[in-house]
Amino acid sequence: MTRSSAGAAVEQNPLQAIFLMTSAMLIVPIMDIIAKYLSAYIPALEITFGRFLFQFLICLAIALLTGRITRLRARQPVVNAVRGILLAIASLSFFTAVKYMSVATAISIFFIEPMILTVLAALILKEQVGIRRIGAILVGLLGAIIILRPNLAEIGLVSLLPVFTAIVFAFYLLINKLYPVEDDLLTIQFGAGLSGAVLLGSALLIGSLGSFEGYEFVIPSGPQTGWMVLIGFISFAAHGLVVAAFQRGNASLLAPLQYVEIVSATLFGYLVFSDFPDGPTWIGIALIIGSGLYITHRERKRKLKHQTETVPEI
Repeated sequence: MTRSSAGAAVEQNPLQAIFLMTSAMLIVPIMDIIAKYLSAYIPALEITFGRFLFQFLICLAIALLTGRITRLRARQPVVNAVRGILLAIASLSFFTAVKYMSVATAISIFFIEPMILTVLAALILKEQVGIRRIGAILVGLLGAIIILRPNLAEIGLVSLLPVFTAIVFAFYLLINKLYPVEDDLLTIQFGAGLSGAVLLGSALLIGSLGSFEGYEFVIPSGPQTGWMVLIGFISFAAHGLVVAAFQRGNASLLAPLQYVEIVSATLFGYLVFSDFPDGPTWIGIALIIGSGLYITHRERKRKLKHQTETVPEI
């Protein structure tokens, strides 16, 4: 999700921002729960393709109904396409992961993403990273190792897919740092849905023609198609809620709320699949959340210091 696609200025309202962000984090795991359920019948590639195809169609329908079809032409078509491709790869990786492991565990590992983004920003953007943030990164990675240890033994290298998802998503956020969003939310979602659907649809076509097991197209039933439509709708709605939240509240207020996603993933995973993290996993989760919150805190202080230093004297 992008925090920089806020568009026009909106009056600040912290309570509304908290409500919108919390709502988004509560519904996002539902998409992953549905994907896990469908993965017993349909390849993860096809489920992910469905997500982006129906997201694209939802955006197109809204544009047609509201007379905004001409506004779907992006100012940054190439950048938006790259964003969509990165999101498609990340989604495919994650949907594949939840086929083999619990949603809560996969999401918890995914939250090493702030640590990876910090490293990428230091390496590519040459941002300064102090010893304390380096320490927080190491603590977060330790938490991921604690969570991964039994999964590596049980299901093998597929348990590393949430790590790969975090890396790809970190690159997605890095793109947003390098190229601030210039298009509105509907245009961005339309572009992401289109580029993601084209990429994944091409891969699905190749998989079907080549009869590659696990990558071929399976004709879904009516209810299964309905579930994929719902995944596309949740993706669209959650993105909109996050953007609306960041329009009304600042990042330091909202960033910690992303960890509500772990709580809702645990709840839904237990209700649907009777999955519940064990003791060591909760320790790993606590280390990842703690390090992520500390990195957010240090990032906020760094920005405040930079703003103070760049204010001209009167």
